[in-house]
Amino acid sequence: MFDRITFDSKIMGGRACIRGMRIPVSVIVGQIAHGATFEEILEGYPDLEKEDIQQALEYAAWLAQEEVHSI
Repeated sequence: MFDRITFDSKIMGGRACIRGMRIPVSVIVGQIAHGATFEEILEGYPDLEKEDIQQALEYAAWLAQEEVHSI
């Protein structure tokens, strides 16, 4: 489902990263949240691809799905 998101206990303590690199998903999503464009992120992280950023956002959206149950 998320083929560009990897988890490795030896890389960034097992945090969700982009393709096994030391670039956490949270950093990418945080930059988008603070107004960075895809182009700005790609300039700052030349090893990233547009699809990496897109999948980071999709992964964050998937994590944020919540179910609210009434009591």
